[in-house]
Amino acid sequence: MSELMIETCGLTRRFGSQHALNGIDVLLHRGKVLGLLGHNGAGKTTLVRILTTVLPPTSGTARVGGFDVVRDAREVRRIIGLTGQYASIDEQLSGYDNLVLIARLLGAGRTDARRRADELLQLFELSSAARRPSRTYSGGTRRRLDLAASLVGDPELLFLDEPTTGLDPVSRTGLWDLVGRRVQNGTTVLLTTQYLEEADRLADTITVLSDGRIVAAGTATQLKAQIGRRTVHVTLANTEQAQHAARRLQDTGRTAVVDPTGLGISTPVTRTADLVEVVRTVDEPTAEITEVSLTEPTLNDVYLAFARRDAEALTRR
Repeated sequence: MSELMIETCGLTRRFGSQHALNGIDVLLHRGKVLGLLGHNGAGKTTLVRILTTVLPPTSGTARVGGFDVVRDAREVRRIIGLTGQYASIDEQLSGYDNLVLIARLLGAGRTDARRRADELLQLFELSSAARRPSRTYSGGTRRRLDLAASLVGDPELLFLDEPTTGLDPVSRTGLWDLVGRRVQNGTTVLLTTQYLEEADRLADTITVLSDGRIVAAGTATQLKAQIGRRTVHVTLANTEQAQHAARRLQDTGRTAVVDPTGLGISTPVTRTADLVEVVRTVDEPTAEITEVSLTEPTLNDVYLAFARRDAEALTRR
């Protein structure tokens, strides 16, 4: 088993009588990406703040890179990089000077600091704006500089707290590619995001938080399988054939719905093999099938399903 980079056990954080986190158990191995999903106030940022030593836990334990986040806070900070939800750069300095300053604070010599700044400015396509005061940057450009700043120290573990907020689609895709390359080189990433497509693309495992508790965890495929919303769609040549096909499916015990066009029918399935059974049922000498497709549930379906279950559970308490 690979080395644990994050390990929490029974982690809680209270603000007065309010539980921001309530019994959080998380494991993340080196070189993997963990995606944290949850609504605003679910506890994602609180968890990140504890793991980055910004905020102490009320109870429970948390270790990052083998170091306790309370007792060994300095060691934790030495191996991590953090990009928060908002830019944390010095607006009075240029992009270049921001990166050089951070490198120097991390202990780099003057020559190495300048070299690292130039590398990151080129990587994030910031070279043309490198010497301008960062207060003149657009929101997306400032965000890229903030992301570059988190990589100055070449961290082993990178915390990305909603990193693509404010980025245009092209910049967002570029960041995804960068994160992918970092992971291939052994960097571990904890990602919180509001973009479900981002978690689906980047995360090896996903944890869903709701009201400070974990309500689901697993790979994207595992979570999608839990809600079981695969659907077979069959389109036929005319409405009469579609109606007849729907009746045949219903006679076999399946639910079949004719779409508003009158030509397509949809039926939920639990296995990929069910696709063949549906087609065999519908396929008759008098039926002309023009299209067949199998739709998998999306991560959006997963998030909404688990959030709904959690809300219903809280209502019953």
